[in-house]
Amino acid sequence: MHHKSKYMKMTTVFLLITAVLTALIAGLFYAYSCSVVLGLGKLSDTEYLRAMQSINREILNPVFFMSFMGTAVLLPLTTFLYRGEQPGFLFLLLATAAYLIGVFGVTIVGNVPLNDMLDQFDISNSTAEAVKQMRESFENRWNLLNNIRTAFSVISIVLVICACIWNGELPK
Repeated sequence: MHHKSKYMKMTTVFLLITAVLTALIAGLFYAYSCSVVLGLGKLSDTEYLRAMQSINREILNPVFFMSFMGTAVLLPLTTFLYRGEQPGFLFLLLATAAYLIGVFGVTIVGNVPLNDMLDQFDISNSTAEAVKQMRESFENRWNLLNNIRTAFSVISIVLVICACIWNGELPK
């Protein structure tokens, strides 16, 4: 009994850390969707591209990676730790799928290539028309992908919260 109790305490700690990291990422993408991209959208083409280049460079930092990559690692790990615990395991499995496909996957196959394309673009030595075209090929696609990430990260945190609330039993 004592061993099982210690194991459950460890899994609960993993679950709580996973919930915090998942919430941080959901909050980040939510903040982009409902404020950052709206503000950036009001800028001129050159100002917009410079701002996005700067943001995309600065977000590549240890704090962001800890939450973004940490969630990608901890969700599957915590799901594994909860195997056999229903309904917690199912909530975590669905949260993991939503995150790995709709957040991590969309970021890697969608947003990162767009960010890389923008990073290579030389704003200072480009014509106004080239700047306008770059913005047109970047902004709406990037925003759509970010909205998808936002939705899936919110789905993920809702499912993780469900796992926290109904850890071991559904309400009667």
